[in-house]
Amino acid sequence: MTQSLAAVDVSVAFEGLRALSNVTLDVPREKVTGLIGPNGAGKTTLVNVLTGFQKPTGGEVRMDGEAITGVPPHKVRKKGIARTFQSGRLFSDLSVLDNLEVTGVGMGLPRREAAAKADAMLEWIGISSLAERMAGGLPYTDERRVAIGRALMLEPQYVLLDEPAAGMSHDEALDLARLIRRIVSEMKCGVLLIEHNIGLVLNICDHIHVLDSGEIIEVGPPSVIKASEKVRHAYMGTQTDAEGAVL
Repeated sequence: MTQSLAAVDVSVAFEGLRALSNVTLDVPREKVTGLIGPNGAGKTTLVNVLTGFQKPTGGEVRMDGEAITGVPPHKVRKKGIARTFQSGRLFSDLSVLDNLEVTGVGMGLPRREAAAKADAMLEWIGISSLAERMAGGLPYTDERRVAIGRALMLEPQYVLLDEPAAGMSHDEALDLARLIRRIVSEMKCGVLLIEHNIGLVLNICDHIHVLDSGEIIEVGPPSVIKASEKVRHAYMGTQTDAEGAVL
């Protein structure tokens, strides 16, 4: 059986407006797959479909060959598909440790076991020093790392990281790259990296999908994406993306 999380001919329409058009994407285990595209391309909509937050109007989602289209988000999570959000979505009035513990309890662990796993996860990521900090007072980049730790609770088979490097400095992005490589090598996880930091994507992804106006316009390894005229053209649409997309 092929071990992958896949969108197959997925389409999403909102009141007649087509957000995704027959998108096919494959996220294999133990690989880093990239998803890039200009603002408004449909990247987060696709992530929402893959994680059960948005029901597609056409096509299906499969996990290891099993159709999971329309499965509610909490059940998708229990199947082993986790995600982060662009906005972080931490519980601001809880400590960092409690934010991870809540995830463990929500997935059925006794509280003591959830707390132990949360503590171990913070240590694994290297942010144990933040355990007792209130999540609402964290710097933006620490918030991102805590969100990743929460997503990795109970070691999912697939994790979808939505703009994890947003707001990070060059050195912080390098640290993030090292963490993502560890997620793949040590947890044997499949990672979908959705990013505007094109340098980061080209550096660590095995395979990259480029989305523009709801359609996949290019697929391939970093070398193909870097040389693609289609990708260059897509990024010329927004000056900010064009400046950051050192292709």
